[in-house]
Amino acid sequence: MEKDKRERGQERKMGESLQSHGQMGHTQMNKEDDNKKKTDEELVHLRREIGLLPAVSFIMGTVVGSGIFIAPKGVLMNSGSVELSLLVWGLCGVLSLFGALCYAELGTTFTKSGGHFTYLLETLGPLPAFLRLWVEFLFIRPAATSLVSLAFGRYVVEPFFAPCAAPTMLIKLVSILGVTFLVAINCWSVRLASHIQVSLTFIKMFALVLVIIPGVIALVKGKTENFQNGFEFESLTLDRLPLAIYNGLYAYSGWFYLNFVTEEVKNPSRNIPLAIISSMVTMTVLYVLVNVAYYTMLAPTELLLSDAVAVTFATCALQGLDSVIPVLVALSCLGTLNGGIFVSPRMLFVGAREGYWPQIFSTIHIRRHTPLPALLLMYPLMVIMLISGDISQLISLTSFSHWFFIALATLGMLIHRYRFPLHPRPFKVPLVVAVTFTAVSFFIVGLSLYSDLWNTGCSCVVTLSGVPVYYMTIYHFCLPPTWRRIFNYCSKQLQILLEVAQQEVKTC
Repeated sequence: MEKDKRERGQERKMGESLQSHGQMGHTQMNKEDDNKKKTDEELVHLRREIGLLPAVSFIMGTVVGSGIFIAPKGVLMNSGSVELSLLVWGLCGVLSLFGALCYAELGTTFTKSGGHFTYLLETLGPLPAFLRLWVEFLFIRPAATSLVSLAFGRYVVEPFFAPCAAPTMLIKLVSILGVTFLVAINCWSVRLASHIQVSLTFIKMFALVLVIIPGVIALVKGKTENFQNGFEFESLTLDRLPLAIYNGLYAYSGWFYLNFVTEEVKNPSRNIPLAIISSMVTMTVLYVLVNVAYYTMLAPTELLLSDAVAVTFATCALQGLDSVIPVLVALSCLGTLNGGIFVSPRMLFVGAREGYWPQIFSTIHIRRHTPLPALLLMYPLMVIMLISGDISQLISLTSFSHWFFIALATLGMLIHRYRFPLHPRPFKVPLVVAVTFTAVSFFIVGLSLYSDLWNTGCSCVVTLSGVPVYYMTIYHFCLPPTWRRIFNYCSKQLQILLEVAQQEVKTC
């Protein structure tokens, strides 16, 4: 009798379980049916709106920013001679091209957005991926934004105060206004931000050509006195070499930004490699020509004394257009800011979607289809860094972590190739290119510990501070329940206030 009762009880529980599963399946089917009934415009998700031209514009428009108008001074100062500085510019261009080719393979192998985070997660695991999110949010993106926005503010303000020095607080105020304007644009519309980027890219190309033409004409006419001394290798020291390379690489920075938005690129297997390769070859040629123009018209001492090289060049070579150059450079900086503000929140968005960052960052606006919380929550850190930042220190502070994680990502690509040789790779970079880029990147990172111990050490400490955070919040959640309830309540209220929701369809 007891056995029969137990069997009947088990049958009843099994029936209830099957009924429960049936209801869950029915509910899930209903949700799927509801999603099918919605049009594409009604579904909440990121859309593929970036074609080949906008893709090229995002790379070139982000690479060409304040760097080519600021970094020549740093490259010349740390390399010691004109010819060596030109060599550094060429080598930095080749190294950036090698890195871009590696990221073209990564972007077509792993079709999720997120850039560095996604590639580290897929190849080396969650801890390096989380640390990349950690430093991106805390100081890489705020510092990079501050760096470019300060250059924007300087080129906007200084012409009104020449020949006197412009007030520092006014420069920072204009910089904050520029950042605020672009954050608002990117919160409002992906398409509008994309159109602005394309327009600003054409303006940047015009600015570079405007610098190159008079320099090349003067060089052809025989103005070569600044190139007479040759390669003065005795002026090059081991502690200054990484700083020269960092300044050059800073000017090329941005070649990886398209990988942050892979899920929004049309036909990524074709457009990502094509956009990256064409952009970087063009940029390397243009940058070397711009520096040749600088050195043709300006003596090395003049260049080293200038905080705004392009303005000094315009005063010397473009006397009728010297007032136009600051405007073009300011617009160039604005394009770089727009590209960085557009792509960086996508990495935090993907990190949150994968469960490695607060979930509020993985929501998008229900009508605008932009990652609104990720944009708005990064904005205060950008402003704080901008108010307290110094340009030379910001370059050194961000370069270590930035290049360390890029080197890790390409190392992960090589490891993934070895472990999964049959994994589909629509674009495959030659092995010698990948190995060379990875080795040189690690060498530069290691050498920076020797050349600038203080800033590199600070960057390393901030990066490693994410390790206990990872183990306390991701690997083994051990925060008090009260903290979790408060955080969940705040996230819910913020989600209601901003009118944001999770994606309703997969975009990868």
